[in-house]
Amino acid sequence: MKNINDFWLVNNRPMNRFLLTVFTLIMSVLPVCARAAESADFMRSTGKIYVVVAVIVMVFIGIIFFLIYLDRKLTRLEDQIKNHDTSSS
Repeated sequence: MKNINDFWLVNNRPMNRFLLTVFTLIMSVLPVCARAAESADFMRSTGKIYVVVAVIVMVFIGIIFFLIYLDRKLTRLEDQIKNHDTSSS
């Protein structure tokens, strides 16, 4: 084995890498979740949790609208390419 990349390419399957990544992410997020519970109680007691939830919802709605816009634009471009290919044949 020359370097660590050879180990990942030869001895491990992609699923093993995926599981290792998921496990690492879960272990790194656990301490943050414990602190989030304390701050959630504070936010709930001051009424600001609703502002946080509203902002998160607005961001997700914006992402959804952007993805819909992007999908329509890509569909139009694919149709133009398909029409151009059939007309040039």
